[in-house]
Amino acid sequence: MVNDFWSPVRLSIEVAVISGIIVLIVGVCIGAIMANKRFKGKSMIETLFLLPLVLPPSVIGFLLIVAFGKNSPIGRLYDWLFHQSIIFTFGAAVIAAAVVAFPLMYQSAKTGFEAIDLDIVGAAKVDGANRRVIFLFILLPLAYKSIISGAILSFARALGEFGATLMFAGNIPGKTQTLPTAVYLAIDAGNTKLAWAWVGCIIVISFIMLMIINRKSEK
Repeated sequence: MVNDFWSPVRLSIEVAVISGIIVLIVGVCIGAIMANKRFKGKSMIETLFLLPLVLPPSVIGFLLIVAFGKNSPIGRLYDWLFHQSIIFTFGAAVIAAAVVAFPLMYQSAKTGFEAIDLDIVGAAKVDGANRRVIFLFILLPLAYKSIISGAILSFARALGEFGATLMFAGNIPGKTQTLPTAVYLAIDAGNTKLAWAWVGCIIVISFIMLMIINRKSEK
């Protein structure tokens, strides 16, 4: 019984951590590229990046099934490499969480990079610093507060992902059953006590994450 309780908790944290690392790396890199850039079609690209914030989770889940299903190029490649479909696997849960969490990371990182004084970057270029040095030793340190906030928000969003995960990864105990899907199953089975216990876990973890952000913003 204890293992049954902690399995969704552990799985949710694993999914949130892995997807959080993915969106942290991708979001920071893309945010640095897009910040202070002006080019034709930028608004269209950024709209696509932020679209998961407003799309219903069921729609995101459906699009992921289409994109990674056996009939898609990505799905056929995955099936050829691993001899199985990615749908209803742990990887599917990570992908679903990463997709819905990415906009928060991207927007936070881009905002942090946009707030950096371009004169500082210009001075570094004059002194001979290349793009890698500027990114690692100037841009990242100056935008770290926004990056940390985005990472924490992304983690919390990934932790609470439900709709897209349910459609794309399913609700398989010990394999793809995260806390939100476990709560749904417990309520559906009439086990309110167990549902409350899992809800309490999500609330505590999310509260801690938001508290860290608030502490960072006060400094």
